Amino acid sequence: MKFDVVILGAGPAGLAAARAACRTGASVALIDDNPAAGGQIWRGSALIDIPPSARFLSQTRVFDVRAGFILETDLHGAIAGSRLILATGARELFLPFPGWTEPGVFGAGGLQALVKSGLSVRGKRVVVAGSGPLLVAVAAALRKQGARVVGIAEQAPLGRILRFLRRYPAKLPQAIGLRARLVGVPYWTGTWPVRFAAGRRVTLSNGKILAVDYLACGFGLVPNTEAAQLLGCRLDDGFVAVDSRQETTIKGVYCVGEPTGIGGLDKALEEGERAGSAATGQAVRRRTRTGAFVRDLAAAFDLDPRLFDLAEPGTVVCRCEDVSYETLQPYREWREAKLQTRCGMGPCQGRICGPITGCLFGWTAGSVRVPLVPVRADVLVRGGR
Repeated sequence: MKFDVVILGAGPAGLAAARAACRTGASVALIDDNPAAGGQIWRGSALIDIPPSARFLSQTRVFDVRAGFILETDLHGAIAGSRLILATGARELFLPFPGWTEPGVFGAGGLQALVKSGLSVRGKRVVVAGSGPLLVAVAAALRKQGARVVGIAEQAPLGRILRFLRRYPAKLPQAIGLRARLVGVPYWTGTWPVRFAAGRRVTLSNGKILAVDYLACGFGLVPNTEAAQLLGCRLDDGFVAVDSRQETTIKGVYCVGEPTGIGGLDKALEEGERAGSAATGQAVRRRTRTGAFVRDLAAAFDLDPRLFDLAEPGTVVCRCEDVSYETLQPYREWREAKLQTRCGMGPCQGRICGPITGCLFGWTAGSVRVPLVPVRADVLVRGGR
């Protein structure tokens, strides 16, 4: 299949790009591995409709991206585009502490996604912990579904959060609105989980020990840059480098949303609109202060170094291959650890433990290889690579 514009990812950024590109009558394909558009933010309830002229390829996994903007998929074979827009989003960052792999511990966004997919949390005692604005949003969403939110543990100190809100007063009403939905729920700053024990008890760094059904825990977001890296797009400080039109260092490839900098919904919508316009020869709106916002948000929720010292010798770091912290300590870099321990070689392909080892040991993955996602052997054979 061949299209004028192929958009990888149907979250807010991808939907905004599709809406802009379709204004010109261009043929547009929107690819996502979920059954419905909306991404993690609007999962199943997108606030932007898929344009009628765009073709939405749902539940489609892209496992290879080649020169000429050819995407190999599991369901539809090769899909080609004259221009490619990467709207691949981000995933949660996890940090290991004793008990983080026990039943009852979820990613904060992961638990929210499960609830949106039908998991009942009514009456369940939940602590939401980690870092970033996502925590309050998750807590509010869980409470709306009947969960008993015991508390929110934010690792960033209160002073930094308040300075951020003073710098961006437009965000204050949103923060107040979310807190209003959490009346009576403690919000502990400078606090994080240090242990999750049998009997589902979570110990926090402020000394509190709480009985819970679920601990929802996430320490920010990691950009999904694998597709961009496979194409050879340059990264700056871990994010895809783009110009004022959202074009990467590879001509004809655009990138939008979290892979260019963690900045939330407004940034995603603005960048999607800009990329969709640029890819179809339309006038491009002037960029706002999203770059400053991304930097200030990162500074406000910068991780406390003490979080990197929570793992005990036997604490699992690589969940797929059951590799412990002490097993990894003798090695100097990511590749050596993979060769000797299989860390990063399980089904997640290092998406979880890779960022963790970056925080704990300063390692970097270095390269991205096909397949981008786990697929059956016959699909790989059909892909011809």
